[in-house]
Amino acid sequence: MVKILKLWAINLIIATVFLVGCEVAKSPFNSVDITGAQGYGNDFRLTDHTGKPRTMADFRGKAVAIFFGFTQCPDVCPTTLSDMKQVMKILGKDSERLQVLFITVDPKRDTAELLGKYVPSFNPAFLALYGDDVATAKVARDFKIIYRVVPGKTADSYTMDHSAGMLVFDPEGRLRLFMNYGLTPDKMAEDIKRLL
Repeated sequence: MVKILKLWAINLIIATVFLVGCEVAKSPFNSVDITGAQGYGNDFRLTDHTGKPRTMADFRGKAVAIFFGFTQCPDVCPTTLSDMKQVMKILGKDSERLQVLFITVDPKRDTAELLGKYVPSFNPAFLALYGDDVATAKVARDFKIIYRVVPGKTADSYTMDHSAGMLVFDPEGRLRLFMNYGLTPDKMAEDIKRLL
């Protein structure tokens, strides 16, 4: 998983350098500024853990942080959701203007019930989104997310390799940042405050 994630992150950084040239060094953000990057999705049609159909339009006026993962993830997913819980605390009242979305890459096991227990346990405002295999593949492709099944000893004991960063959209719905896994909550909060 680490090899795929590192390769994906390296490709993203190289693409960003070509897109913004010398401006990378002048960015006011701690995250990778991908403002104006072409080819990324800016919408989805998925269902949240309460059963409500969702699109990006539902969150207009808020910054949106999108993270792809799965509930049985042993490390990256719970760490990222815990970090975002800290970001919400740091933001204080401004946290009302941030929507964290967790999109599962494991729709076979991540039922609405399981997602509804897992994701809001980090923060009640966080939403989990899911679709069927086709919808999951489409949204991952649209948002340039890599994921794959890693077989286990039994059919149900598989794990998932997946991209580990977050995509952050500004309140107008424009893709602005790629937050690398491991960026500290205080630095993430600084970037989100700038977007707000």
